[in-house]
Amino acid sequence: MSGSSNKIALVTGASRGIGATAAERLARDGFTVVINYAGGAAAAVALASKNRRSRRASHERAGRR
Repeated sequence: MSGSSNKIALVTGASRGIGATAAERLARDGFTVVINYAGGAAAAVALASKNRRSRRASHERAGRR
């Protein structure tokens, strides 16, 4: 999924399980990820923080090319 730095993804059920895994991967690939959840606010906040760090690292790697 390279070249996706201007993409936005909405991931439902992103506080755990497959949704969390998908959100992590998308952030690592440079997407801005909108995390939606019905429960598990603490897990969603932790995932958002992790995704921000991943996305910054992705942008730094892209800038070196």
